Formats: sequence, structure tokens, C-alpha cells
Amino acid sequence: MKLSEFKFDLPVSLIASEPAENRDEARLMVIHKNTGKIEHKVFKDIIHYFDEGDVMIANDTMVFPARLYGRKEKTGAKIEVFLLRELNADMHLWDVLVDPARKIRVGNKLYFGDGELVAEVIDNTTSRGRTIRFLFDGDSEAFDKVIEHLGETPLPKYIKRKVKPEDKERFQTIFAKNKGAVSAPTAGLHFTRQLMKRLQLKGVDFGYVTLHIGLGTFRSVDVEDLTKHKMDSENFVVGTDAVKLVNHALENRSRVCAIGTTSMRSLESAVSATNRLKEREGWTDKFIFPPYDFKICNALVTNFHQPESTLLMVACAFGGYDLVMEAYQAAKKEKYKFLTYGDAMLIL
Repeated sequence: MKLSEFKFDLPVSLIASEPAENRDEARLMVIHKNTGKIEHKVFKDIIHYFDEGDVMIANDTMVFPARLYGRKEKTGAKIEVFLLRELNADMHLWDVLVDPARKIRVGNKLYFGDGELVAEVIDNTTSRGRTIRFLFDGDSEAFDKVIEHLGETPLPKYIKRKVKPEDKERFQTIFAKNKGAVSAPTAGLHFTRQLMKRLQLKGVDFGYVTLHIGLGTFRSVDVEDLTKHKMDSENFVVGTDAVKLVNHALENRSRVCAIGTTSMRSLESAVSATNRLKEREGWTDKFIFPPYDFKICNALVTNFHQPESTLLMVACAFGGYDLVMEAYQAAKKEKYKFLTYGDAMLIL
């Protein structure tokens, strides 16, 4: 398929700048692949679509405050540094994005807070990318505490407001456990502990994978021929517990639901030769776009995504291109909210 086939007009008024007052009271569009039926519900109604023995797999990555504001030495110019990936914990070596990039050169020193943290630029990686080393004497734990203090919740730039204290909690799923993501796995933001408990009482099991969301999930596609697009690699883990849960559900022909496209990509990156889930840990650059033969899941919870995004492509691959694009037009007409803090879609 071509990139241009995933283009649609997204009015700014439909981009959510605030989350729903209650996580599980966001709107939910339910799409039935087999019949083409589209239903309009509230997220907590999701309980009616799952039964005993079904499995939901969530991404338990935890967002850290990845956005830092500092000053350049000598000039004092304000600089934004977005932490992407830790390369070496002992040396406090990181891959970052900087803004404005033209002002940041190899050898520059950057100061954060009242000089609590100093970094040196040691390499250029892309036009906006740099490798920096934080000149910090403490261990990783002490370093993390400084980042927690100085860093800001990394809300996407399309949310045109200042970060609020409550974003720290709302931009984190209830499943969050393993620190390392620069963005929340947004489909998981709709779950509350009460809803999870109600699903569990109904016999639905929850399993977890970890995919630390980095730039790969959000990097724009700039080639018309999708087969030529390369995803940035992201670190992921599919462990024993998830494997047992999923494979048991598959044997019993129960539903296996990926909560979010990152969970889906993790699961599809760990498929055995017999089309079962296997343990895997490492890096994935899995790029899913139509047509694609899904091996593990038969249900997907996802948000409404940006035009021409790899996230939209996953949804279209799973739900069928024509049906999902039709659903997006219906979502615009019905004034669903899009993107990170927006509403949800369940594809069955």
C-alpha cells in the first residue's frame, strides 16, 4: 500500500488536549470485522465483549519525565533536550533530540536546573539527534532521582498547553511497572483498577509485555512505498507468564486482545514456527501495515491516530483498510476525540 492512502483531514478541534474526566468514561467505538457493524459505546462497556478464558495483553512500560529544559554554556540560550534512550548507564550516556538543533554542536556543554546537572554533547546522530554524556558522579538510582526532579512529563507537542501536575498520573497507565518509555501506550490509559477487577471477576485474564516506546513508534513515514519504510528499533520483552496465558487461550479458541499497537507489535515479534507465542527479549523494528497476517490476536484496543502514522496502519491491517478508514470518517462525524488523550476503538 501507499502512504497517501492513509491520508485524511484531521480538524484541530478533534485533537484531545485533556483526558476524559474518568479514564473508563472516554468514548468507545466498536468495530466488528466480520459484519462491518460499527457501535458507539463508553469505554467501560468493553466488559460486554469479553468472556471467561479471554486474555488481554497490556504493555507495562512506564513513562519517565523525558523532556528537560536547559541552558547552553556561555550564551545561556534555552535548549530543550528530549531523552530517547540510555546507551550506557554507568557513563550516563544518552541518545537525545535537541531543539533548536542548529545551536547544539559537538563539544557544547548544557546546564540543567541550577547547575544540578551538566551534559556534554559528544556526537551528532541525526539532524536533531545527539549523543550526550551527563557529567554526573552518582549511580543510576541517584541519576534517576535528578531526572524525576528536573524532567517534565513528555506530552506530545500537538497538545498545545502547558504540562500540569496531574499529567504525571494521567499520562501513565495503571499497568505501568518497567521504566523506559518516552510516551504512554495510550490504549491502556482508558483502563481503571475497578474496570480491570470487573473483567477479572468475569474470568478475563490479564498478561503483560514490555515495549519501551521510543521514537520508532512516532517517527513519520516519509516514503510513499511503505515497503521502504524502516522503523527505529525499540526494546521489548515477552516473558513466560504472557506466553502461557496467550497460548492457553489460543488452544481453547478464546479471545486474545492486544491493548494497544505496541502490545500488538510485541506479540507479533515473538511468534513461533507453529504460530504460537514464544518468549523473546531484545529489539524489534516490526512494521505492520496492510495486508498483514496476524498470528496471535483476534481483538485490538487502540486510540484514534494521526493521518499517515504507523499506528493507523496497524489498525487498518487488523480491522481491514476500508472498514477502519470508514470508521475514522464516522468518528469525525460523531466528534470523537483523537490521539493521546482521545477516545478508543475496539476491533473484534
